[in-house]
Amino acid sequence: MSKKLKYGILKIGVAILIGFALKGRITQDRFDSDKWKNWTESETEWSLRWEMMNSLKNNYKLKGMTKNQIINLLGELESKTKNEFGYYLGYSKRGINTGRLTIKFDNYNIVTDYSVWDG
Repeated sequence: MSKKLKYGILKIGVAILIGFALKGRITQDRFDSDKWKNWTESETEWSLRWEMMNSLKNNYKLKGMTKNQIINLLGELESKTKNEFGYYLGYSKRGINTGRLTIKFDNYNIVTDYSVWDG
């Protein structure tokens, strides 16, 4: 067997292994505003918000929303400053890591940026 063929098979094998490793970490649960707002961390739903994050980011244009629109969508927040809201996401399915969604506002109460922290 040629070296090119061996390396090609090796690359495909590595890609398949990486895919299986990531399968449990990439979630696709549909964002549900009511579930998000009423979530209580428990053994059965310890990462519910985490599992909805991809759907939230992909299906809702958070940048440009007002503070009131964010509260209507996500409910009451866990922490806030004048220009920042923080939402606890629960466990991230990576050991004991937990996550946090931080939403930043300008002086006109419009979302300028958001980030997801895992750690």
